[in-house]
Amino acid sequence: MAGTIACNVIAAALDVFSFTLLVPFLNALFGAQSLIPRTSGSWVIALQDRLVGNFLDPADRLGSVGIMMIAIMAIVALKNVFVWLAGQLGASLQENVTRDLRDSVFRHLQRLPLGYFQRTKAGQIISRVLSDTEQTKALITELVTRTLQNLAQIVGTIVILLNYSVRLTFIALVIAPLLTLSLQPVLRKLRKGHRRLRGDYGEITSVLQEVVSGIRLVKSFRGESYEDARFSSASGRYSSGMVRITRVAALSQPMTELIGTSVAMLILWVGAREVLLGGGTMDSATLITFMIMVMRLLPPLKQLSQAPTTAQQSFASAERLFEVLDLPTEAQLDEGRRDVTQLRKSIAFEHVSFAYETETVLRDVSFVAQRGEVVALVGASGAGKSTLVDLIPRFYEPTAGVIRLDGVDTRELSLASLRGLTGIVSQDTVLFNDTVRSNIAYGAPDRFTDAQIEAAARAANAHDFISELPEGYDTVLGERGTRLSGGQRQRLAIARALLTDPPILILDEATSSLDTDSERLVQEAIDRLLAGRTVFVIAHRLSTVVHADQILVLQRGEIVERGTHAQLLERHGAYHRLHAAQVRRSDGDARTPVTAGAS
Repeated sequence: MAGTIACNVIAAALDVFSFTLLVPFLNALFGAQSLIPRTSGSWVIALQDRLVGNFLDPADRLGSVGIMMIAIMAIVALKNVFVWLAGQLGASLQENVTRDLRDSVFRHLQRLPLGYFQRTKAGQIISRVLSDTEQTKALITELVTRTLQNLAQIVGTIVILLNYSVRLTFIALVIAPLLTLSLQPVLRKLRKGHRRLRGDYGEITSVLQEVVSGIRLVKSFRGESYEDARFSSASGRYSSGMVRITRVAALSQPMTELIGTSVAMLILWVGAREVLLGGGTMDSATLITFMIMVMRLLPPLKQLSQAPTTAQQSFASAERLFEVLDLPTEAQLDEGRRDVTQLRKSIAFEHVSFAYETETVLRDVSFVAQRGEVVALVGASGAGKSTLVDLIPRFYEPTAGVIRLDGVDTRELSLASLRGLTGIVSQDTVLFNDTVRSNIAYGAPDRFTDAQIEAAARAANAHDFISELPEGYDTVLGERGTRLSGGQRQRLAIARALLTDPPILILDEATSSLDTDSERLVQEAIDRLLAGRTVFVIAHRLSTVVHADQILVLQRGEIVERGTHAQLLERHGAYHRLHAAQVRRSDGDARTPVTAGAS
């Protein structure tokens, strides 16, 4: 930034001074007695005299004109060297600042509470990280490079003009406040408009992201026309907003030019009276140079007055970015100061309730999971099973009650250490567009050796299919692991959990949508994974939790039954009804004949 400012100031000073040499040039051309005026005591005239005065000869006017032309060309060439340097430094500055801002937003975003991502559309988040940071770059371009250059040129020009005529310079200075006042209403409208526009752009991104991620569903339900309409609607709102903003922004240029030209004509009239009627300190060459410099003052003034107009879009994007950056992260909200390295006794829920804003999801939940026990959570969809297990690693905080780990309120434990105890294997396995090795050792690739990674893969029944991949453990899986089958993805997720060896395991039943062979391999891997751990299983099929140490039956956020599989069947309550319904569905599926053409 310092280099950019210095180069812009030097370039502006050289640019302004090159035009002051027009006075001796015009005097030589028009045959004045003194090529450099001797009547003025200004430092500008003295500098001209030192630079070119000794080389000028009133008797050799053509030679003097040539000398002046060479001097002007040399100064202009030197000025452009500094312009180039300022451009290079300014480009590095704006790209590096934009990079740092983008990285900061991404880092901050990852550390926000889980609730933010449930409230905010994925497309809006992507738009803020990528599009808004790119738009903010224009703010840096305007303020640090072009605006500084224009400001330096304006200040330098005004200093020179004051040396020629204080009276005419003050008339010229009327331009700036007139431009500023006249453009204020335009600027206010632009800022509001651009803020709305960034939201509309985020909606386009949201629709696009949803369609791309759910393209199989779109095609299977022939939803192309419906999605066309959704995208066209969002795109149309964005285009209409852009047209409105462009209409408002287009007012700034004619307003600026009209005001600038009016002031220039006033200066010309006053200056011409001084030259023609006499009694002034200005000669014709000085007036011509003065007018040229005033007209040269108009472009930087116009650009400077339009800089806020151009910057409104960047300000709107910057506001959206800082809305994210100003949100407190989990670490900032975390009051836990104690570290925990292991689970010694139990995890206890004591009268725990939880609500998403106004919707109550869990009500007065109490139970104890002893170390090494398998606790199964069963119930209809929406009963609160996933929310309950999300409270254990503190993805959410209870709105009432306490969760204790070995007798200590989990809110007193640091998030990092608590989550270090917890492993999660979900039905919807998340794999990244990275190598098999990096996916298994996700988050800590340098912490584990190749032998440890391979051992985890073997325990998860994944080593054989990994070895058959084109590059083995170095094979890049593609986005969301699309190169693998469902069973293969689940076994990699189990290998990931085995590698980190967490004492607490959350298992969202991983075999519900697999074929028989894949289910057998995954179930074997799960059996190895469960050994010696405290496990919370979200059970979709009751046959998989027959051997659980305790089963909790949830209805509308409350535990209505608890016990072992045998105990619950004997009570003929909610669990018995769920079990009977699943048995009937299984029997019905078994009796359903396969018709011709079915696959």
